[in-house]
Amino acid sequence: MPVYTSEALILRTYKLGEADRIVVFLTRDRGKKRGVAKGARRVRSRFIGALEPMTRAGVAYYEREQRDLVRINYVEPTRSPLSGPAGEALGHVGYFAELIDEWAPEAHADERLYRLGSSMTDAVAAGVPVEPLARYFEYWLLRLQGVYPESRGTLSAGAVAFLTGSRLVPPHRIADVPADAGVLRELEGVHRTLIATHLEKTLKSGRVLRDLRRHA
Repeated sequence: MPVYTSEALILRTYKLGEADRIVVFLTRDRGKKRGVAKGARRVRSRFIGALEPMTRAGVAYYEREQRDLVRINYVEPTRSPLSGPAGEALGHVGYFAELIDEWAPEAHADERLYRLGSSMTDAVAAGVPVEPLARYFEYWLLRLQGVYPESRGTLSAGAVAFLTGSRLVPPHRIADVPADAGVLRELEGVHRTLIATHLEKTLKSGRVLRDLRRHA
């Protein structure tokens, strides 16, 4: 049974049985994988603190042919978004992870998508303002998937300027690109419509973020 090691982003987990978890993770070199973390729900599990969404980690796993699930041997975190400021950013961590999970192909490496996700982990941990960061992430994700429209005719001048700036700076500098609350809300609406159209569904994490905003 081959053993693989890779740098990976943890995307989400599900309960399995009484003590285990299924972990969805995106590897840098072999694409998205789903695996079983034995005993991950036990109090003294070696996986405690390693399986939060958007955690970047070194992962080792066993893989058998004809099996949908790999078996995870260890997860060693190297960067967590939770190491940065708490608050609204934590709600967006799940949103970023869900979007990557929806678009990442199974077992097919996508270096650009991995780098985008990894940069979000670093930016959140560094305390980058989350609203412009989310619009940056959506824009680049949609561009990488080839579904961002070329026409900008319906966007305001402020929105066009923000998108232009987003092509020129890394995510940790997105706060340097001017954008008021109205521009960010405009782009949020446009991006959510594009995402829902191409995924043919509304994301659960997107609804959670809207609920949090209403009750803030």
